[in-house]
Amino acid sequence: MKREEAYRDAAARADARKAALLSSALAAKARVAPARLKQDAKDKATETLTGGVAHAAAQVRQRPAASAAAAGALAFYLLRRPLGALFRRIYVRISNRTEEISETDDG
Repeated sequence: MKREEAYRDAAARADARKAALLSSALAAKARVAPARLKQDAKDKATETLTGGVAHAAAQVRQRPAASAAAAGALAFYLLRRPLGALFRRIYVRISNRTEEISETDDG
């Protein structure tokens, strides 16, 4: 009877290991499902963005003058071409002030 008991125990262990393997495979399959990966990516992006905003707000509270200077420098950088065009236009209007040239083609 020992061989039959050993066989039954081995079969039970094999069934348990098979069930564990199938369970692990299903869990892995669920982890790499496209919907789950998409949701994980969204969650990570949201968490990172929220953390970055909180960090930026804390830095602004600690150094308001430096933050204002950085924001101003960024604004000047982004608006450099329109500002340059504006100042060139103003310079041309100031430097070409001759009263004898009429504004119309007729004179």
